[in-house]
Amino acid sequence: MTAHSPDTTAPLGADGGAVDGGKRRVGLWRLIRRYPTIAIGGFLVAAVILMAIFAPFLGTTDPTAISTRLRTREPSAQFWFGTDMLGRDIYSRVLYGARVSLVVGFSVAILASVLGLIVGLVAGFVRAADAVIMRVMDGIMSIPSILLAVALMALTRGSVGNVILAITIAEIPRVSRLVRGVVLSLREQPYVDAAVAAGTRTPMIILKHILPNTLAPIIVQATYICASAMITEAILSFIGAGTPPIIPSWGNIMAEGRALWQVKFYIVLIPAIFLSITVLAVNLLGDGLRDALDPRLAKQF
Repeated sequence: MTAHSPDTTAPLGADGGAVDGGKRRVGLWRLIRRYPTIAIGGFLVAAVILMAIFAPFLGTTDPTAISTRLRTREPSAQFWFGTDMLGRDIYSRVLYGARVSLVVGFSVAILASVLGLIVGLVAGFVRAADAVIMRVMDGIMSIPSILLAVALMALTRGSVGNVILAITIAEIPRVSRLVRGVVLSLREQPYVDAAVAAGTRTPMIILKHILPNTLAPIIVQATYICASAMITEAILSFIGAGTPPIIPSWGNIMAEGRALWQVKFYIVLIPAIFLSITVLAVNLLGDGLRDALDPRLAKQF
């Protein structure tokens, strides 16, 4: 009768998985404790995103449905946030309005970051193009971003796409200047000189050595651009230069309720609170990412 050695493969695998899972949970908890702003900001941003996605399933009605007999109703069990001067449900309009703000904020952040990154890389690494490109960027930055966006919107018709384009153009110079500053410091590093001496072509140097080191500041800057774009969109809609009035956006809701501010303040106050919370959440997330990605502040866990 032969003795069989115990099969330890499965237990070890199971234990190893449990250990790995425990380490991940501990690492996540330590990350949250180290950077609570990331946790708080990320939670609030995720909540707003989920609210916007699942708006049709959160007890809302058609945000554009007009009912004159239900005009300016106070907040109640039937109308949680009340109704506006056209009888539209403010609760439904606020939840659907989150979609506009998030689409504008994220779209502007992505487009401005990508285009600004390209401009900054070219300006910072190609000396011949630096002076011309940056003078153009300085000229754009000399105009207040909101005035530039208003001027661009005056040349086009009101739509979400045109609002995104107008705000993106105003934000590109800020990203390009940030990237250019990073590139100017990186191109003097010894490893870049070594790559040049080895005969590496400029595009490959940019892709392998310069671009990866610009991603951290770009990610942080993108969060601030997202928050700024949301505020700018609300301002444009509030003054009638943004999205069409038929589109439920937080700026449009506040613009329509300003005439009744003294008697029906909630029409303006409620969307303003949602806008403030969303912008605060994005800024908190950006602050946390800055602390986590800054090599002078970050620590190994």
